[in-house]
Amino acid sequence: MPSLDVLGPGGPYRSRRQETIRDLAGKPAATLSLAPSLYVTRAIKALRRAPALPVDTRIAALAQAGRAFATQTIAGLTAQEYQHTVSAVTGIPITVVRNATDDIARAAERIHLNVENARPAGAVRSWRDPKARDGAAVWTRRGEVFAVHAAGNHPAVHQGWLDALALGYRVAVRPSRREPFTPHRLVTALREAGFGDEGVVLLPTDHHVAGDILRHADFGMVYGGADVVAKYAGDPRILPQGPGRSKVLITAETEWEPIVDTLVESISSGAGVGCVNATGVLVEGDPAPVAAAIAERLAALPSLPATDERAVLPVMPVDPARRWDKHLRQRAAGAKAWLGGDGIADDLGDGSAVLRPAVHQLDSPFAEQLGMELGFPCAWVAPWDRDAGVRPLRDTLVLTAVTTDANLIDELVAEPTIANVYVGDHPTPWMGHGLPHDGYLAEFLMRTKTIRC
Repeated sequence: MPSLDVLGPGGPYRSRRQETIRDLAGKPAATLSLAPSLYVTRAIKALRRAPALPVDTRIAALAQAGRAFATQTIAGLTAQEYQHTVSAVTGIPITVVRNATDDIARAAERIHLNVENARPAGAVRSWRDPKARDGAAVWTRRGEVFAVHAAGNHPAVHQGWLDALALGYRVAVRPSRREPFTPHRLVTALREAGFGDEGVVLLPTDHHVAGDILRHADFGMVYGGADVVAKYAGDPRILPQGPGRSKVLITAETEWEPIVDTLVESISSGAGVGCVNATGVLVEGDPAPVAAAIAERLAALPSLPATDERAVLPVMPVDPARRWDKHLRQRAAGAKAWLGGDGIADDLGDGSAVLRPAVHQLDSPFAEQLGMELGFPCAWVAPWDRDAGVRPLRDTLVLTAVTTDANLIDELVAEPTIANVYVGDHPTPWMGHGLPHDGYLAEFLMRTKTIRC
């Protein structure tokens, strides 16, 4: 059974306090060391004292680490063993974990695209640039240490903090205790590729110590639900990453039948566990035929163990799955159930259950359920009209707008709370390397200074 040690500035550290990570059947899968408060404080101080690597060295080390992460044996696990472990513990289908592995590797190998695309066109990278002789804007860090409270819902979330390393920050990652395997493997690969023990650290902790990591860092990023967003909304040092509440809007002058594949992919791609998966579908006109078509397609998805190559839906222990089923039924009261009304927990008979898709039709674009995001394919289909306007579409990570109305597109692009707008037949989970996910992280971590030499 693997031991996931704290990866601190002095190398791996096996603490006296450890936690057992179990798979879906309840069998021990690994032990996770938990860092005490004093260790965390000293680790962050060590990061602050460590010099940043030169930018070209950082970019090359990230690319090397990405390749190793996806292909090599790291911390005693092959890539295949790592992927199987993550699937068996989290219930994320093995093919989704495998794709996420490749996505993380590509993100690390192409990190220079994010860095260069985020830098203002008028700014140079260093005061040594000849342009600084006559005066130039120089892009520079706002701090030295960046902390991450990572999520455990999907391995690919760990692409999100790689930019900080590329920008020269030293990074402290607090992994999710649900899925510490991906950050442990990634941090190990980064350290071996050249960042060393004081360039990036892994600090597993309990909830009592977690706040120390953020408190001692210059800036931090925290994943969580609406409660986490509310907690840190007033802290300028913290970038909260909350629910995506991604949506699809279909206006009356367009045909919805040709984009059913896109709707289903938006809702269920990657097992429907990501923040970019659509949870709301708004239709100008009658939403019933759209809901019926989506439900018919999602109903055909198979219930299989997460480690089965054909699995496409998430799995969790039976008791939590039944609690999610009960929670959904309560929240869906008053909505028309096209799929999932008779239950979403499909018992596999081994102590685990598949979370099956759900599709509900709402009466209003302002129904509270449109803001509800769950860790499986769950869609709320609602009517929309021009009087409702942009209001029901706010607070959205990705909005696919199937429309030809240029004025409406102008409004959607201008709306500050909509992070990304895809116009036309494009699934919400689509992402391009070098393009921002929820803005560039560099927008938060960097600033420009005028330099004249």
